[in-house]
Amino acid sequence: MGNLYKDEQDDWITVCLKYLLFIFNFLFWMGGGVVLGVGIWTLVDKGEYLSLLASSTFAVSAYILILAGGLVMVTGFLGCCAVIREQKSCLSTYFSCLLLIFLIELVAGVLAYVYYQALSEELKQHLSKTMTENYAQPGKESITQSVDRLQQDFKCCGSNNSFDWTHSVYIMSPEAERRLVPDSCCKTITPQCGKRDHPSNIYKVEGGCITKLEQFLADHLLIIGAVGIGVACLQICGMVFTCCLHRRIKLDPY
Repeated sequence: MGNLYKDEQDDWITVCLKYLLFIFNFLFWMGGGVVLGVGIWTLVDKGEYLSLLASSTFAVSAYILILAGGLVMVTGFLGCCAVIREQKSCLSTYFSCLLLIFLIELVAGVLAYVYYQALSEELKQHLSKTMTENYAQPGKESITQSVDRLQQDFKCCGSNNSFDWTHSVYIMSPEAERRLVPDSCCKTITPQCGKRDHPSNIYKVEGGCITKLEQFLADHLLIIGAVGIGVACLQICGMVFTCCLHRRIKLDPY
């Protein structure tokens, strides 16, 4: 009688674990979609700005998120199959996949944190040089487009202020046609509007484009970190449930 009660209790616990793992896999699959979406959003939304950065750490973090998000969605499906089949080998494979994804997200999180700490200094050292030396130069069309979009999107002019353009290669060249700033600094872009640098005509923002771009990238990095932490917590729960169910299954069914 005691053994029968114990078997029924074990069966009840196993059923509960299976349902919990099913619920987890649904949440995990949704989390994978969010991670994948954040990674793609990071690259697509203002993706042109990546050419203005000295290092590729920011882009690498986004690519890692896309990889992890795709793996999460596939693993969520495999997890459901493992629960249905109730095979130790399937559960072991599922656990290994969860652990691999956890490590990938950990790497992305570390990269995002390290880059967040160095972001301000990198922009100060690199952005001003990029804008003044490479803007409107042969072979630098992507940088020129990125700078123009940066100044228009963030309503700023110059890395620190509009006077940064005074010593730029472009403004001192004949191609500038006596412009004081690029036309993308103008509040309303018209041909050769950059010849007049009055505050009524161009953007005058304290801190310039560096401050605006730094805040934008910092916000993206925080979102990447928050999403990564949320999914990682889900994965830890999933690994615990998987271990418990693995211990409850005595033999693989034939």
